[in-house]
Amino acid sequence: MARWLQSGTRRDVCILLAGADGGELPAQKLKTRLERHYDDRIDPKQFYGALDALQRQGFVASRTEGLSDVYELTDAGESRLRDHYEWTRENVDPSALTE
Repeated sequence: MARWLQSGTRRDVCILLAGADGGELPAQKLKTRLERHYDDRIDPKQFYGALDALQRQGFVASRTEGLSDVYELTDAGESRLRDHYEWTRENVDPSALTE
């Protein structure tokens, strides 16, 4: 698998988009959900840089709706996310995660 996710932020953006109702989220809602998950503020430059990189690579697409940019996972992004999920599942022993 190519190095499609060079940061956890990119991976997590794709996870949130895959789980979103309707498969898409406005940028601000996406950023807010990431910040809640990380329990920390995300620098806008880092966040939009991650979105731009994912878009350049063809893993997310965007459109403008009113004043907001709305993002969705592309078929290529969904495929890579599925591959990453399978790789994680194959390499993490669930018994090692128990308390």
